Amino acid sequence: MSKKKSLQWVAWLLVLPVLLIRGFTTIYPIFVTFKNSLFNIRILKGTKEFYGLKNYINVFSDEKFLTSIEFTVLFVVCSMVFHVLLGVMLAMILNMKFKGRRFLRTIVLIPWAMPAAVTGMAAKWAFNNDYGLINDFVRRFLPDFQLNWLVNTGSARAAVIAMDLWKDLPFFAILVLSGLQFISSDIYEAAKVDGANNIQTFIRITLPLILRNVVTLCIPFTLWRLTTFDLVYSMTSGGPGEDTALIAYRITTEAFTNLNIGYSSAMAVLLFAAMAIFSVINIKVSNKVEH
Repeated sequence: MSKKKSLQWVAWLLVLPVLLIRGFTTIYPIFVTFKNSLFNIRILKGTKEFYGLKNYINVFSDEKFLTSIEFTVLFVVCSMVFHVLLGVMLAMILNMKFKGRRFLRTIVLIPWAMPAAVTGMAAKWAFNNDYGLINDFVRRFLPDFQLNWLVNTGSARAAVIAMDLWKDLPFFAILVLSGLQFISSDIYEAAKVDGANNIQTFIRITLPLILRNVVTLCIPFTLWRLTTFDLVYSMTSGGPGEDTALIAYRITTEAFTNLNIGYSSAMAVLLFAAMAIFSVINIKVSNKVEH
């Protein structure tokens, strides 16, 4: 055996434990989930009946799941639109030269550092109609203001989206800020000499140079939105009714509350497929932006 081949075998032996661990924690669960989605598994009765694609068919006739799809799409779209718009704005502010900006860059990450479950519990108190912080602030200007935020469908959904933004927007902005740091100040000086104003500088220089960074960031942030569970669980428990139950929350409820393993597995497979399709599309868009 040549020296080159022996080194290759050593390299594979060193990598093998990582591959085995990764396969056991990623590939094996995906395989088991897909397998379970083809069965009607009743844990309490100890039965396992082959269902074929019946679980998948039942998913699309389930009004609760269709409501979850509706809110998940609304949640992801609204959250990501505001993440991009407000995240870029916040990053631009943090990129300005002013006294105390290092301190501001540090404390702005505090919401992101908080566990989502803690954020949800705090939001549940803050949006309370009788003693919540939000209504208390509004009543300082509108004394007769009354709104049960987490009881009404529209306001509950808006509150969940708002808290998701409050938690993860700073992290998105910091990552955009890292892209702004690579833009040379000489480019801005040249634009200023040519007579470009702030808006023109942003549109013609800043935005094109950070666009790929922003598009790339949208991939993990969107996937995190699709798998959000703990915020909804601690804040609204999917209510009122099922109107704020995201798909990930519905999957968890079916699996661990209703013990409907086969049905929940079918929903999980569909969510996985949607995430894979989105990732491919986003990567292609990212590559087009790069070129």
